[in-house]
This record gives sequence, structure tokens and C-alpha cells, in this order.
Amino acid sequence: MPDLFRHRFESVADYLHHRPPYLLIDAVTEIADDSIETTTTVAEDAFFIQGHFPGAHVLPGAIMQEMTTQSAGILIAGNFNPMETYNTHDPDFNEFALGVLVKVKFGRYRGFARPGDQLSISIKLDENVDQVFDFSGKIVCKGKTIYRNQFQLTNMRSDMLRG
Repeated sequence: MPDLFRHRFESVADYLHHRPPYLLIDAVTEIADDSIETTTTVAEDAFFIQGHFPGAHVLPGAIMQEMTTQSAGILIAGNFNPMETYNTHDPDFNEFALGVLVKVKFGRYRGFARPGDQLSISIKLDENVDQVFDFSGKIVCKGKTIYRNQFQLTNMRSDMLRG
């Protein structure tokens, strides 16, 4: 990972609490202070592909949103993590849950992705106030933008998620 990361780890899974089958990002390809580029391939056997739609499998729109959210979460975990020590393998260890989705401001679907397609995900941090982050994102498949969005994530105390 580039030196810009305040917290540097070995793999995507070291930045996110998500685990297969819900860890949707394969790799970080580029990082800056306020942006990130990631990639992923739509798996043939992904749980969300099998029933969407039978006979004409396409990537669900909600999963596209989640891919942008996870990409932004990697940026937050690397550059805006309020904790000195961060542990994705023991969520009870961390004082904060990083990159919790609190608002989808805009989402526009302009195409489809199918099993086997490689996706490029671009995320831009538009504003950061305290522990609230406004992002814009896009997903490109075969050179065509198939999804654009604007959304908001926050870092919140972990005990708020536990109930």
C-alpha cells in the first residue's frame, strides 16, 4: 500500500470488517488523501447473482452501492481512522466502527454488470466534517460508467452498533 495510508495493512480485509461472501472489493489500485480506486470481479457464484435475475444474471444495484461504500471505507480506515490501533479480526477491540453508511444522497444506474465482468470503482471524498464523510463515486464496466452516486459515511462508537 502507498505511504499515504496512516494505517497500513497487508490486504483489503485488513481495512474492513466485512468477510466473504460480503467482502466485495478485490484490490486497491490507487490511493490519495481524498480519493481511492479499487477493482473487483463479479463472481459467477456470488450469493447475490444466483437469484438476480434467473436466466439473465446481473449485478444488483444495492450491491453496486455497497461496493462504493466498501471502497470509501478503505479510504477512511487508512487515512481517517481515529484509533491508534485498529483490529478488523476482533471488532470488540475497536472503540469506533468505521465508515458506517448513514445516507445515500443520489444513485443513478446507467448499465449492467454480469458475472465475470471486472469493475473499476472510483471514490472521491468531497467533504469531511468531524467524523462525517461525504463521497461521490462511480463504477465503470468495459469502459462505460454503469453507476454514479453520492453518499455519506460516519465513524461512530462501536457500542452504538451492538445494541
